[in-house]
Amino acid sequence: MFIVMKAGAGESEINLVSERIQQLGFHAEILDNGNRTSFEIINSIGSSDASLFENLAGVAEIVRVAKPYKLVSNFARSEKTIIKIGDSEIGGEELTIIGGVCAVENEEQVFSVAGTVKKSGAKFFRGGAFKPRTSPYAFQGLGEKGLKILAEVRARFDLHIVSEALDNEQIDLVEKYADVIQIGTRNMQNFSLLKRAGKSKLPVLLKRGMSATLEEFLLAAEYVMAEGNENVILCERGIRTFTDHSRNTLDLSIVPAIQKVSHLPIIVDPSHGTGKNYLVAPMARASVAAGADGLLIEIHPQPEKALSDGTQALLPEQYLVLVEQMRAIHQVLLPTRITEALS
Repeated sequence: MFIVMKAGAGESEINLVSERIQQLGFHAEILDNGNRTSFEIINSIGSSDASLFENLAGVAEIVRVAKPYKLVSNFARSEKTIIKIGDSEIGGEELTIIGGVCAVENEEQVFSVAGTVKKSGAKFFRGGAFKPRTSPYAFQGLGEKGLKILAEVRARFDLHIVSEALDNEQIDLVEKYADVIQIGTRNMQNFSLLKRAGKSKLPVLLKRGMSATLEEFLLAAEYVMAEGNENVILCERGIRTFTDHSRNTLDLSIVPAIQKVSHLPIIVDPSHGTGKNYLVAPMARASVAAGADGLLIEIHPQPEKALSDGTQALLPEQYLVLVEQMRAIHQVLLPTRITEALS
């Protein structure tokens, strides 16, 4: 439920509503878009309780939200969220490109790819130090050693680091070495992990679960935001269907669907979404055309020797060509994106 204050409501009127909320034992987030102040009541609230606010001075209206997600909704924030990381943004007018490796294997591999990512003009580098693998015998990642290599990438190449955490203790390490915490598809509904990420000061890149609906996806983001972390980046990475021509089915329809109901930025991972090298470029171009705020693309100098997901990795020269194509498509569509954002 939202308590919407009148335009120009004074500090005393806002404080009165805040005191009433506390007296009733509710928890609320204060939302201020510059034109008006609103209170988002996180707890479930009955109609009789709502009436206790209607006649308070400065209250314009009480709005009930039918959707179970609240903080991620467009009503909670009328303007689109733009997440600032250093001198870079995610969700703004610029197309965000996160290039990198599926798994950090060694310095030579990572520094080679980082050089390619830097050459492309991208500002983010993604690398997995902890790898959630289906088989317990598959490469599980280098752990903290891998994170130290990623920190060296940041120092040498001036790239912001994105890396995945699989549990609460690993978030401590990712916070130490990286700039963005990735929550992978298998952990999208690991609620204790989401709550811990919600307490972090770093932005969270949240991947859609392999069978998650739009509502489940947004509720996972709600867990993070409810703990106080408003910097959430959603990521479509393919869902599990009956198809057998690709690893997953990349659901690009969720991009405009998310943008219709949420202010959070959404990017697409066509590498994991398809699992096959030859599908990555066309689906990446389609992602930009669908309105995605960014792309996550995996690269490997020798895919046939990769310790994880080599079949989906682009060669450096393939990646550089793709970046130019994606930017060209984005530039054509930019006026439309700006118009839609202002409407």
